[in-house]
Amino acid sequence: MKNIVRLLLTLVVLESCARVNNKKVTSSPMNEGDTSSLTHAAVPLTPEEMSYYKRMVSNHLDSTFSKTRFNGSVLVAKNGQIIYEEYNGFVDPRTRKDSITPSTPFHLASVSKTFTGMATLKLWQDGKLNIDDPVSKYLPGFPLEAVTVRLLLNHRSGIPKYDHYMGEMGWDKHKMVSNQDVLDFLIANYRKIPIAAANHGFSYSNTNFALLALIIEKVSGLSYPEYLKKTFFEPLGMKDSYVFTLADSARYMPSFYYSGKEYRFEFLDAVYGDKNVYSTVRDLLKWDQALKNENLFKKATLDQAYAGYSFEKPGTHNYGLGWRMYLLNNGKKLIYHNGWWHGNRTSFYRMQDEDATIIALCNNDCRYVYKVKEMADIFGDYLQNNNRYDDDDPTNSQQVAQRPVAKHRSHAVSHKKKSAGRRSTAKK
Repeated sequence: MKNIVRLLLTLVVLESCARVNNKKVTSSPMNEGDTSSLTHAAVPLTPEEMSYYKRMVSNHLDSTFSKTRFNGSVLVAKNGQIIYEEYNGFVDPRTRKDSITPSTPFHLASVSKTFTGMATLKLWQDGKLNIDDPVSKYLPGFPLEAVTVRLLLNHRSGIPKYDHYMGEMGWDKHKMVSNQDVLDFLIANYRKIPIAAANHGFSYSNTNFALLALIIEKVSGLSYPEYLKKTFFEPLGMKDSYVFTLADSARYMPSFYYSGKEYRFEFLDAVYGDKNVYSTVRDLLKWDQALKNENLFKKATLDQAYAGYSFEKPGTHNYGLGWRMYLLNNGKKLIYHNGWWHGNRTSFYRMQDEDATIIALCNNDCRYVYKVKEMADIFGDYLQNNNRYDDDDPTNSQQVAQRPVAKHRSHAVSHKKKSAGRRSTAKK
């Protein structure tokens, strides 16, 4: 009721909140009020509603980023309409050339998992695979018979992160790792890798989604980049999105430490599925809206994607099939995914009940990107204002309620002590 009263009392003249390096965007294919990109029925915001949401979002972001060196892009939308959009900084903050624009694609880090998860579910929906089949049905030689495709999707396979163990178990770091290498290394060394029992607990692992990319390729007959392009990017008009491969080395945007030093390209940077989707805030809004269109995904499929699967311990944090979520005590569900790989930090929050979306991307290790989740409370009662950072940031003391089983947890703790600060572990 408070929000309704405030909406009725707010009579502020509309102005564009889209900025590029503090310059207003005067024309764009997705300016405020533009409903041409909507893929489901949405009620256009009134001028009063637009003004209210714009003011609230602007106040929060101004206070959040005003004293930081944020280098990236932010977009907030309600009912598919952009109410706030800003681009700050440069593709290379050292040279201060090439301003970040609406068409500048950022490495999404683990937000990439939302595409891998939904690509797998699309193949399931189309009858081309069964997510309850063992992984070995699709990846010959896979040694863990109890691990199903679903257990890869919800991080209950028990397989630890390849980016933790491959380098420590003899992989030549002068040689780039491919997705097939991840599988072959697992097959050759599974008795030495501290793998936990399948489906005994939640244990977030990039290996799961690297393997899912291989399954997508096996079932579809297309490369993972080509499958995403033909199934999602092209049909949805996501013209600035792509999957990075070594052929893209000349065009990808590098990432940086907060100090401005560039992260070097390394042996783990060619694996996709768990990471390596590049996109923009505008394209991610198209993705968000398309997921509400039953022409793409049936409700039954989305219900599976957005269900929680890990309840060993009480808590609000959970994981679906390619999506993180908060299952709040008041009955609300906040669906999201965050990411961190090298200096790329990303946030993608979706408030289904209110049809609101918050997206923030950066390439200079600005951990304040995760603080945008607090804006969920502008749209509904999501109980986020008391949490400064997200669980996807390993520097935060807050932990996921569903922790891995003891065997895997002890390995992760010992590894953390050995490799604190090492960039190869900087992915969530």
